[in-house]
Amino acid sequence: MYQYRHPHPSVTADIVIFTLQDEQLKLLLIKRAVEPYKGQWALPGGFVRMDEDLDAAARRELAEETGISGVYLEQLYTFGAVDRDPRERVITVAYYALIPSDRIVLQAATDADEAGWFAMDALPALAFDHPAIVDMARQRLVAKLDYSTIAFQFMPETFTLTELQRVYEAIRQEVLDKRNFRKWVLALDQIEETGEMKRDTASRPAKLYRVRDRERVDIIK
Repeated sequence: MYQYRHPHPSVTADIVIFTLQDEQLKLLLIKRAVEPYKGQWALPGGFVRMDEDLDAAARRELAEETGISGVYLEQLYTFGAVDRDPRERVITVAYYALIPSDRIVLQAATDADEAGWFAMDALPALAFDHPAIVDMARQRLVAKLDYSTIAFQFMPETFTLTELQRVYEAIRQEVLDKRNFRKWVLALDQIEETGEMKRDTASRPAKLYRVRDRERVDIIK
């Protein structure tokens, strides 16, 4: 078998996993059980196996850390600073995933002591170069709100327009005009009425909607 003369760096897949809970954008972190950075919080991820491609590695790590599959996952960026990992030369391909909060079965993988959700404005100190990865993922998510239907990936099976608006407001961190938002989102023709109502004693019954195609993220302009 031919062998390359040059040394090879290791490759990892790290995943920024977002969800919406209590009208807050939250991030899944794991507490590392092994060195380096033992006991410190970090993004879930791991080394890419020799027999799997990058996307497969990311989806495997996602399933191991959340217990679910079949959610939106997008490659974000490649981080390759020489000193980003004290063990050896490691290049990481970062991904981000969007998960509806009602689909999460949280579990820690074998290399983690625990896993938990953290609000974006209350993150602990993170291992490696993970702060930079998280910052880029959040910027990508906010930017895609304006030209895609990516926010719909956070929604449960059925939802009200008010609940959808709160998702946009939580990510953008700003209050949106109710009438303009509803006009805009309905004009996209990406959601449909279920014919059912959500009844809440604190307010009038509201129409329930669902996403027409949950498997897709469409570019809208």
